[in-house]
Amino acid sequence: MKRLNIGCIFGTRPELIKMAPVIHGLKQLDDVRTQVICSGQHRELLYPLIDWFDLSVDINLDLMQKNQNLNTLSSKLMAEFGQLFEREAYDCVIAQGDTTTVLMAAIAAFYAKIPFAHVEAGLRTFDMQFPFPEEMNRVLAGKVATLHFAPTKTAATNLLNEGIAANQIVITGNTVIDALQYTTRKLNLSADDKSQKVILVTMHRRENFGAPAQRICQALLKIAERFPDYQLILPVHPNPNVKEMVYSILGNTANITLCDPLSYEALVALLAKAHIVITDSGGIQEEAPALKKPVLVLRHETERPELVELGGAYLVGSDDQLIYDTVVTLLTDEAAYKKMIVGYSPYGDGNAAKLIIDKIMQYLSTKSVSHSAA
Repeated sequence: MKRLNIGCIFGTRPELIKMAPVIHGLKQLDDVRTQVICSGQHRELLYPLIDWFDLSVDINLDLMQKNQNLNTLSSKLMAEFGQLFEREAYDCVIAQGDTTTVLMAAIAAFYAKIPFAHVEAGLRTFDMQFPFPEEMNRVLAGKVATLHFAPTKTAATNLLNEGIAANQIVITGNTVIDALQYTTRKLNLSADDKSQKVILVTMHRRENFGAPAQRICQALLKIAERFPDYQLILPVHPNPNVKEMVYSILGNTANITLCDPLSYEALVALLAKAHIVITDSGGIQEEAPALKKPVLVLRHETERPELVELGGAYLVGSDDQLIYDTVVTLLTDEAAYKKMIVGYSPYGDGNAAKLIIDKIMQYLSTKSVSHSAA
């Protein structure tokens, strides 16, 4: 049997975090040639993570340019992936999530008649404008994918309802928990460490830019004034408009710390000691319950409803009064706080990468046999 040729693609920081466990697992297989492909969509943020996860990049497309719009990025990705897939003739291409990199890889693989394996498949808000353009990206990628690795039963049900065959879907849990466990072991962190008087805030989604971010900042200002013994830590999005606005509202408050975006491992360490997490990040919604942290989600809907349904997260959107009132309740009512500690992540147990690799190898083995018989 010939050695299999598999391409693993990422372009952004969250993609790299969630693809790292899969890449590690594939690299351990003697009968697989694994090529790591980077589109460079988050150029500066990727290099430290590549080192942290002890990875190397085989092909770097390095396509990101300043002020590049989605049309330009998409056309470049399609052209580059098309040429790459024709040259390398992969047996399978794997990508994770819902970015422009993922959608263009999925379409290029479809055109090249290469099986596309979609990690973190089936997440839906059912609103094409929120999040934009991620909801469209993941729906369209799902239409051309061959294998769908759903992190939860809800995600798998979404795929089934869209007409995806059951034998193409595997519920795996989310690889972000695999990556989190790798990192907590490396940092010697424990989910049972007592939280400190820290409130972690992250805000990066496009839908929160402008007026929503202003309302969120006003809520944070009121929280800081009401609870001076708590330290609010906010890594600030590098977008100049966001950064200027955040610093103008929050920059002169003693118990609010504004900083540049943190490295992944520094963010995990901060998450482990935080008392409350306020975020619009999908990854943090998945990680926080594994570290026994209640989550306030700065969105009006989420494609990760499981934690909300368990009571471990509340959707507060950008409603400044709701954000403030919810934090006040959690900091003054111990029973309300403890009720939000789920104690585990509904998004995985750390075995997602193994399940993904097993299914891919099973599929490619079956495909090889059927081709030989033909």
